[in-house]
Amino acid sequence: MARLWNFSAGPAVMPEEVLRQVQEELLDWHGAGCGIMEMSHRGKEFGSVIAQAEADLRELMVVPANYKVLFLQGGATQQFAQIPMNLLGERSADYVVSGSWSKKAIKEAERLVGKTRVRCVASGGSSGFSAFPDLVQANLDPEAAYLHVCTNETIDGVEVHDLSVLPAGKVPLVADMSSHILSRPVDVSRFGLIYAGAQKNIGPSGLVLVVVREDLLGKAWPQTPSVMDYAVMAENGSMLNTPATLSIYIAGLVFQWLKRQGGLKAMEAVNIEKARLLYACIEASNGFYRSPVDKAWRSRMNVPFTLVRPELDAAFLAEAKAAGLLALKGHASVGGMRASIYNAMPLAGVQALVQFMNDFAARNA
Repeated sequence: MARLWNFSAGPAVMPEEVLRQVQEELLDWHGAGCGIMEMSHRGKEFGSVIAQAEADLRELMVVPANYKVLFLQGGATQQFAQIPMNLLGERSADYVVSGSWSKKAIKEAERLVGKTRVRCVASGGSSGFSAFPDLVQANLDPEAAYLHVCTNETIDGVEVHDLSVLPAGKVPLVADMSSHILSRPVDVSRFGLIYAGAQKNIGPSGLVLVVVREDLLGKAWPQTPSVMDYAVMAENGSMLNTPATLSIYIAGLVFQWLKRQGGLKAMEAVNIEKARLLYACIEASNGFYRSPVDKAWRSRMNVPFTLVRPELDAAFLAEAKAAGLLALKGHASVGGMRASIYNAMPLAGVQALVQFMNDFAARNA
């Protein structure tokens, strides 16, 4: 059976080349007589896998030597609690609310310490989260433990393209990059901590990547569980307990695939072209399709859009599926449509979607 074009926001499409390698090595990894998911995480075989994955990631992202790379479990949502547990101490933290996921992040922090120690310093709510909030007038606390941002909102389709709009000072910048990590080069040194759920641009679900500056380690609350303490996990090479071995192995294969594509600069060029094609289709539809996001902040990874008449939604989705275009329904909280076009979505997939959208509009305008 032929693979179809999968526009799911996550778990998302993966490089076919990687999936075929996983298939080939599933029963016997490099002559070990068993697959990765069957072997001990303490053995030299898996030790080589996680070491190579970290080395390749460091090369791709140009991670400075004074940062730790952690392969953790629980997904990005767990980090909403784990970050304050590790970084907040007895101080307060600032949060920028730019969409659905940053709203969840601040709410989780408030559950832990209350609203008096967790401040929303800027929000895009007044614009319906169609743009990233302006931080020029934000009342940032120079003594905050950290400033939290989400640099790409998966649901709302808002992305920070120019990271210079984010303040870089003594307050550590903490960024949720789940849905656009590895899609373009990023200056890691601007951030105190970067985290990302794996199931969009890294690999299978069940894994979360944390890149954290060393001086931020060792500040966890005393009651923080050991498995949630960044310093403890760093000391144990992400293996205090049994890690998500299969997910780490596949993430490592994705990192190698990215290197074969030419690295993050090359991926950025492809991602720009894919997004350009899709947004151009929306713009040229004479209002049949509409993007809810301000042009300056439109995500290259997650493209939400609506149809001119909501009663056409069901037909659009049914005909798209029949045409081999999957998972285009928008998130339940915002409705409409959403096409997620991560690294592993080939240009041909976006071209197929654009062709369908043009044809559907011509028949239903």
